[in-house]
Amino acid sequence: MSVNVDPLPPSALERLLARDRRLIAVALAALVVLAWGYLLVLSKQMSDDASMASMPGMRAMANMPDLSGVTAGAAQAIALTVLMWWTMMIGMMVPSAAPMVLLFGNVQRRQLAAESPRLRVALFTAGYLAIWAAFSVLAAVAQLALTKLALFAPLDLTVTAWLGAVLVALAGVYQLTPLKNACLRRCRSPAEFLSSHWRRGNAGAFRMGIEHGLYCVGCCGLLMSLLFVVGVMNLVWVAVIAAFVLIEKLVPQGETTAKINGVALLALALFLALNA
Repeated sequence: MSVNVDPLPPSALERLLARDRRLIAVALAALVVLAWGYLLVLSKQMSDDASMASMPGMRAMANMPDLSGVTAGAAQAIALTVLMWWTMMIGMMVPSAAPMVLLFGNVQRRQLAAESPRLRVALFTAGYLAIWAAFSVLAAVAQLALTKLALFAPLDLTVTAWLGAVLVALAGVYQLTPLKNACLRRCRSPAEFLSSHWRRGNAGAFRMGIEHGLYCVGCCGLLMSLLFVVGVMNLVWVAVIAAFVLIEKLVPQGETTAKINGVALLALALFLALNA
């Protein structure tokens, strides 16, 4: 990665860098607040309605024989489920991705000099969120399939006890694998990621965001499957899992922390299996 010599005096450049960091941080914080605000409103609506089955189109989705029989109401329910998952992913993952986005904006400012880096920062973030949108589609499809197989209870939004034990065990085993460690290492090292994946231009910024999003899904995707166990839209557990992700990515010895979490998940899986 090459960095152009900036024609601005150092003091002026530092002022621009500080201003950009504040703007990016505020924008990311606003995105997280909006996501959690939507989740809180949706959670209250679900609580008032007694279950997600009373939400518009959810009964139609549960009763359709297969995806070829999607009605307008069911399609709306699927779209709302995708939006629900994507909003949860934004609220959970953007805080831990903030250091990467801030460093990317810093490098862009130094390269673009007097030009604004905001578009490329937005494109990088959009690429990152696009990957989590794709993940949310898969999660919504999995929720639909599990509901059709009577393995997912629409009332409390959890899977059966045995399937829950299996999902927790899979997440625990994955925490101990080299693939998890490799993805986590790239998520924990923004400078290393940017130096090894740098691409120029607007398209390059978007592609870098996609690549970083793929590493994050590789790092945390199975942890997100735990929501099927503790309750999709259980906001307490959404916050707990988000904290797990944040700790693994940001604190010293995050790789060791991930392995400790893996052992704890395996112990929890054993407990769930014995009490299923």
